[in-house]
Amino acid sequence: MRGTEFAELSAFVAVAECGNFARAASQLGIVPSTLSQTIRGLEERLGIRLLNRTTRSVSLTEAGEKLLVRVRPAFAELHSAVESINDFRDTPSGTLRLSVSAIPAHMILAPLLKKFLTSYPGINLEIDVNNADTDIVSGRFDAGIRYGLRIEKDMQRVLASPESRIIAIAAPLYLAEHAEPQIPQDLQRHQCVQFRKADQNLVTWVFQKDEQTVDISVQGNLIVNDVDLLLKAVRDGVGIGFMVEAYVADDIKAGRLVPLLRDWSMPSHSYYLYYASRHQLPVPLKLFIAFLQAQLAQV
Repeated sequence: MRGTEFAELSAFVAVAECGNFARAASQLGIVPSTLSQTIRGLEERLGIRLLNRTTRSVSLTEAGEKLLVRVRPAFAELHSAVESINDFRDTPSGTLRLSVSAIPAHMILAPLLKKFLTSYPGINLEIDVNNADTDIVSGRFDAGIRYGLRIEKDMQRVLASPESRIIAIAAPLYLAEHAEPQIPQDLQRHQCVQFRKADQNLVTWVFQKDEQTVDISVQGNLIVNDVDLLLKAVRDGVGIGFMVEAYVADDIKAGRLVPLLRDWSMPSHSYYLYYASRHQLPVPLKLFIAFLQAQLAQV
């Protein structure tokens, strides 16, 4: 296979899996116009259309689907073959792509980045922060980090954080003007800052004490989809928030936030790094897992 043919097929697989020229171009490190020309060259060489294009979407034709089924495993095997020699390098190299939700991105990854990249200067780390339940396989990510309850059961898991509860929190400024809630139902008389998830649903405020579980429908005139904006609003006294306790531990310790209804909080859960089962892990992922486990053991 000539180099141009390999580049064309690689470009085709990227577009097919991303479903978008801009994302595929970013992943390949080229501009969208170059990627479009590459795909057009492949189609002209083969004499058949592989992709249906509109201004908003890209989809595979029947011929494109058939080609992808045959080509994708070959590229996966090539990638695995290249990764297999990484163990022989004095300095491991490669790219590690992670899909991570906002809280573990700041709480778990941010404190580790400098130390990991200093330890492995040959590894390029790409982190996509989003709160959607991303399909890491179709998105061509090596792994993801999510709350344990949101990970598909067929994924391999590695513990990424200690257990932590989700608790209600408020600023002293807010509590100076409003009576502190004593039971979850009291929240219905308070301003609550709500979080809208990637699926457009609002986070449900759930509390548990002994064997009793209570779902509370809270109210408030502020809804956000950004964790840090939510915390800024809560710190400023806008209202009560609902957040992973470990994420706000420093704020609680410093007195900027006050935990509420602590005896009503949900049981603890952890964040996990997860990845699809495979015969051989890429070296960058293998090293990152070992690094993460070593850091967690020190907590």
